[in-house]
Amino acid sequence: MNLNDLNGFLPTPPVPREQTQALLDKRSVAVSQIKPGDLYTLADRLEHQARERGERPFLIYGDEVLSYSEVDARANQMAHTFYANGLRAGDVCALAMENRPAFFSTWFGLVKLGVVVAFINTQVSGKPLLHALQTTDAKALVVGEECLANVQATEDFPSLPCWLIRDAENPWSGALPKSVDGHFDARLEKAPRTPFPRDIRAHIDAQTTTLLIFTSGTTGLPKAARYSHMRWMSSGDVMEPTLQVTCEDVFYCCLPLYHGAAATSVTSTALRVGASIVIRRKFSVREFWKDVARHQISIFQYIGEICRYLLNQPAQAGDRDHSLRCMLGAGLSPDTWQRWLERFGPIQVFEGWGATEANAAIINVDNHFGSVGRVPDWNKTNVRLVRYDVENDCHPRDENGFYQLCEVGEVGEAMGFIVDHPDIGAGRFEGYTSAEATESKIRRNVLREGDAYWSSGDLLREDADGYCYFVDRIGDTYRWKSENVSTQEVADALGDLPGLELINVYGVQVPGHEGRAGMAAVLMQPDRAFDPDALYALTDARLPRYAAPVFVRVTQAADLTASYKLRKVDLQRQGYCPQRCTDPLFIRDEQARSYVPYSPEVLARAGLAPFAVTP
Repeated sequence: MNLNDLNGFLPTPPVPREQTQALLDKRSVAVSQIKPGDLYTLADRLEHQARERGERPFLIYGDEVLSYSEVDARANQMAHTFYANGLRAGDVCALAMENRPAFFSTWFGLVKLGVVVAFINTQVSGKPLLHALQTTDAKALVVGEECLANVQATEDFPSLPCWLIRDAENPWSGALPKSVDGHFDARLEKAPRTPFPRDIRAHIDAQTTTLLIFTSGTTGLPKAARYSHMRWMSSGDVMEPTLQVTCEDVFYCCLPLYHGAAATSVTSTALRVGASIVIRRKFSVREFWKDVARHQISIFQYIGEICRYLLNQPAQAGDRDHSLRCMLGAGLSPDTWQRWLERFGPIQVFEGWGATEANAAIINVDNHFGSVGRVPDWNKTNVRLVRYDVENDCHPRDENGFYQLCEVGEVGEAMGFIVDHPDIGAGRFEGYTSAEATESKIRRNVLREGDAYWSSGDLLREDADGYCYFVDRIGDTYRWKSENVSTQEVADALGDLPGLELINVYGVQVPGHEGRAGMAAVLMQPDRAFDPDALYALTDARLPRYAAPVFVRVTQAADLTASYKLRKVDLQRQGYCPQRCTDPLFIRDEQARSYVPYSPEVLARAGLAPFAVTP
């Protein structure tokens, strides 16, 4: 979306900078409560709340309500069982399970041992699953029965313990994969619910890694980002004053726990104050408002697509009769934001910017339409916007060789100054399991000699009132349906399409949609024709739905730079406009399960608008 032309959208007037800064100052105090060297972990916080708020509801799943003491007791059972099966503090255990209470008891049980937990995407199998286990150096895998098919579909599965947690809603039929231990549940039932000895983890301090959460994979296969106890707990500490949350609040967890947001902001904040979490396996348009009403949900974490899906439902007379008071997330466009509040009433929206591995973040605490956050005083944040040349894919330098800060209105890359102090946790860059990947995200000597910044890869723009707006991803990535898509990963997945000579993947803007839709320019070998059915089958087998190209153009020649890199800027400008693109155009058609020739009818059936031609 062009931020200078919001199609009649009228932004909310800015609140005084001092008012915004006052709340941001409270956040700064909260995020610094836990020190790196504190002998205090996620497990300690859980056990504290189990003592203080034992009978209060913690997890709500359908008709099942688990109190804080019950969740803690189940986690103790898990801890005893895992310990008996050989796991020790410092080991890494992977966890592949959908949203359900057992996810939490497994996770918390492992943390009681001091084990690092690696969350695994419940949709991956084969090479991506093997990559996840290898890059985390997992000593074992806990797999929910609902995810067994992923293990079965993975050839050359490593010889590591694979413990099964049964799922009454998704029983496995037939013989278990040979690598899976199906007797873990029986041992678990016999395990004591008594407290697991704290001295097993007593040496673990707050700066120690507790979670490995995979990024969306913006440069090839996803990277495992490190999350310390301190950072995890601080994400809840900082949201307590932001949301003004209390133990009476009820959170809605409908995003996948493996993705990070639900497992960090939602869970950490609820655990901080002793609030409740309503768990749903997967987001459901039909059940969303029913769940809100049934459980009197007051806070939920969103991505922009969820709000668009809900807005697309027919309006109801009681659309404003609900218990929601605030929501936090990312990817909400100004238009969707405005329509959301007009339809569902004065809900406080906390749109933010950050990343799984980020050492910096900004947040919109003013409900200012379209903004991902405000920086009233740049001296009070470690975030900086530095100039970026999109066409030449580089950062302009000043006469001393340093990066240049953006002026108001300029587009630049958001970076986070890396704080390196033994007594300060905020601003640290904890990096990835791969040292090479960690170093690749660090820029040195950015604004002065000897400094270091985390490079986000995100382009933002600041307005005159200090509000910042997300513009795009740098380089070979784009965002679609609130997910970052790696063009290289898509190209690699589709690279053995029969007859393919070359494939160039990029994102194109679609009116009315956040981010960019995937488009592939394919060059076929001489005398070989493009097979749309084969391409669809390949995307269906190898890519998540959001990463599959929406559009395809069959080119006659490759557009390469002098260094044999693919050009994308001109292709993006032409988009899927038939007047600008003379190549044959195709659109992904889920109904036909193929890519069909471009037509206004097919475009409309896919729920997409014609390409917006700009001068």
